[in-house]
Amino acid sequence: MAQRGPSEILLRVGAQVRRRRQALDLSMRELAERAGLSPRFVADVEAGNGNIAVGRLAGIAKALDVPLAELVRETHVDSEREAIDRLFEGRTDAELGRVRRTLELMLGRSRPSVVALLGIRGAGKSAVGERVARHLHVPFVELDERIEAAAGMSRNDLFAFHGEPYFRQLESRSLAEVVSDASPCVLALPGGVVGNDSAVALLRATCFTVWLRAEPEDYWRRVFEQGDTRPIEGRENAMDELRRLVKERDALYGQADLVVQTSQRSVDEAVELVLKGLKRNGVP
Repeated sequence: MAQRGPSEILLRVGAQVRRRRQALDLSMRELAERAGLSPRFVADVEAGNGNIAVGRLAGIAKALDVPLAELVRETHVDSEREAIDRLFEGRTDAELGRVRRTLELMLGRSRPSVVALLGIRGAGKSAVGERVARHLHVPFVELDERIEAAAGMSRNDLFAFHGEPYFRQLESRSLAEVVSDASPCVLALPGGVVGNDSAVALLRATCFTVWLRAEPEDYWRRVFEQGDTRPIEGRENAMDELRRLVKERDALYGQADLVVQTSQRSVDEAVELVLKGLKRNGVP
């Protein structure tokens, strides 16, 4: 790796001093007064001219209210930090708290408190999820309901008027709100969430995911038992379409932290398997 010369380091320090001074809305004279230095010296520092004594640079850092190391940090790192800092500007303490908790989960500094249920409609996410939540003494949340509340309309109307891309945007946003709240819960997810890359990335980083798996015939039967005839409306080959959908999504659902086969099992049996799997994995 090539060594950086003194001039490059001085230029970097100067750029950092100038950037921080401008962020604080200080003139060179005001910074000089704070640091007990001359305005000319501050100007030379920002221009990358001359040698800088460590003591004087420390005085500038103190006047700028930053650690001395901040002034010599690599530029590309600073650029990333500044980009992140800009995202936080004007945010409330509550919003910043949610961001911090989400980052702690993503960086592995805390354990997942959200159990997220995956599966096609008819997998048993609501029936199993409600009972699992009751056993764990935590709320049960339907992400579809959160999305509908955010949109101010039903899921069907949302798709009809705005299309799937907008639905997926609300899906990602609603999911982020749930996981950033840091409150333990059991969360039932829309079946198509596995096609939403941003939502999947957040799920992997912050939730313990459970795939409630079933055979196509069981999905079909359960949906009809709920009185939902939408799967066959306007579709001559609805069952064949369902089989294709199951085949397409199996590989995506299969990346879940826990897989529970619900076919040939009662709701109580599926709940027991989920609870055992959670306990085995130390969740929540």
